[in-house]
Amino acid sequence: MADHLEEQELEAEALAAIFDTAFEIISTSATDEISNHWKISLYPIDTLDEDECLEVNHICCNLIVKLTQNYPEELPNLEIDIIRGLGPEQKETLESIAMEEAEQFLGMPAIYSVCEKIREWLADNNVKGLDDQSMHAQMLRKAREQELKKAQAEKEYESQKIKEELTQAEAEEIAVRKRRAEGTPCNKENFEAWKEKFEKELAEKEANDGDDDTPTDKASKKEAAKRKAEEEEMESRLTGYQLFSEKLGLANFDALEKAAEEAENEEGDIESELNVDDLDVDEDLFDEDEDLDDLDFDSDEDDDDSDEEELDI
Repeated sequence: MADHLEEQELEAEALAAIFDTAFEIISTSATDEISNHWKISLYPIDTLDEDECLEVNHICCNLIVKLTQNYPEELPNLEIDIIRGLGPEQKETLESIAMEEAEQFLGMPAIYSVCEKIREWLADNNVKGLDDQSMHAQMLRKAREQELKKAQAEKEYESQKIKEELTQAEAEEIAVRKRRAEGTPCNKENFEAWKEKFEKELAEKEANDGDDDTPTDKASKKEAAKRKAEEEEMESRLTGYQLFSEKLGLANFDALEKAAEEAENEEGDIESELNVDDLDVDEDLFDEDEDLDDLDFDSDEDDDDSDEEELDI
């Protein structure tokens, strides 16, 4: 019991913060059967200016709330008090709406939800003449109610359609995630299909890239390709040493150097050991040449001898 009264007190504080002066505590008691008695003024359009409120709000009412000691475990006692623009028929409609909403929140604080439901109805029916009980006015109200019901049905249909689309999209997303998790088995057929698709896309991309190029771009690309080819050719050229080494081999090159050194040494030895007298000369070759007769070989020998004598002196 004490917990219920404390919960009702907290709900009263929340309603006072929300509705401000439109919320009024008529009475409160911890011992009576009716523990709390409240009044809440409800308008289709909230406004602070009183004159503007009367101008824009053609209908309005008070919600009278009576709570028992066991609320919210028990339903509240709800009553509609008409302020302006409403008739007995609308009063019954609003009271029915209020009780249906309270039943949905049984076991929980429900007064705020009830107020919002009533304000929604007031906003949809904020027109003059609802309190007119003439036959003409009643016919107009019924026609309007039918229009409202039709609009509400369309709204619910669109809402349901969106919900179904979202549900379908979620199902497709779940299926996609499942396929990604499981993966696609790779076989010959799948690979061939993928390869064909990939090559087709690659060819289309290359064709599109080629079509988009201007003549200047094509010439620039051609010149760049030519320069690149020349640079690659220059980089791939071998030096003279590399050419010689690759042709003969480094081992052959070393052997050639060694052979050249040995040849030089042998040539020196041969010159030192060479004796003209040991040479086999065919003198007949010189006899046949008449020009050789004019040569004075003896004078040369005499000169050599005189030189040797002078050196001895």
